[in-house]
Amino acid sequence: MQQSGPPWPMPSPMQQGDRVTIAAPSSALGDGTSLSAGITVLESWGLRVNTPTCQGRRWGYLAGLDSERISDLTGNDGSALLACARGGWGAARLLEQPIPWREQWFLGFSDITALLCSRMARGFGGGIHGPLVTTLADEPAWSRQRLHDLLFGHPVAPLQGTCWSGGKASGPLLTVNLTVASHLLGSHHLPDLRGAILVIEDVGEAPYRLDRMLTHWRLAGALQDLAGLGFGRFSGCSDPEDNTDPAHGFSLEQVLRERSQSLGCPVVANLPVGHGSGGNAALPMGVVAQLDGDAGTLTLESTLQR
Repeated sequence: MQQSGPPWPMPSPMQQGDRVTIAAPSSALGDGTSLSAGITVLESWGLRVNTPTCQGRRWGYLAGLDSERISDLTGNDGSALLACARGGWGAARLLEQPIPWREQWFLGFSDITALLCSRMARGFGGGIHGPLVTTLADEPAWSRQRLHDLLFGHPVAPLQGTCWSGGKASGPLLTVNLTVASHLLGSHHLPDLRGAILVIEDVGEAPYRLDRMLTHWRLAGALQDLAGLGFGRFSGCSDPEDNTDPAHGFSLEQVLRERSQSLGCPVVANLPVGHGSGGNAALPMGVVAQLDGDAGTLTLESTLQR
């Protein structure tokens, strides 16, 4: 990826009356309560949500057969937004066959990282790392408003984090779940990270497993040419043993600091992105952003307004 600007064409801003299709490319859904609540939020923005076909669909732990789940991604002609219902596992299985992506907004995070990255690697813009339909209603008001503003072409405020390594850098933005993206290394589904602003988050991974994954990225040469690195939320990633006997373990922060301190680029931690409480700030994939390691901010430089 180049720092001069995004080569990914962005969809036109959404308008009231636009259609939304719900996709379930990953794990099976629950009783539908959280899905309905998320749909209510989308409809409150004046959007028309197509009746979901994924509710009650199941194949083992997945939301239907691979063929059924991939049909969610391909049978949505006319929808301005393709919004993923939930994460879990299963999205990467769909990458074994070509997906005929088209220009539209595409929303999700967690396991949906596999699809967000693959779309971007194929040259499609419009991916947003942000709330799933089943998590949308539980987002704080500022997070819901941020997603609305991104989709409708309004400017959004910078995100505030914690300074770890100073300096300023600009580049195309890529936001991922570390575990999911780690399993794309070596495939053609992970975009070129050279000159990128990479933001990573995760959930439920012990510090030693995060150490192992970040070391894998370093051995693969995937982190050394970044323009900047941001850490989002790592919910449930503190090993209880580290708290009871810190002399025999590394804390989450120790691992993240040590694995990033020699990269020679700005590093900002504690961005409000990812799993857990406090809000999952929506971030558009491929849009040029600035990471300020002195102020601890992540700012979108290029505009989505048309």
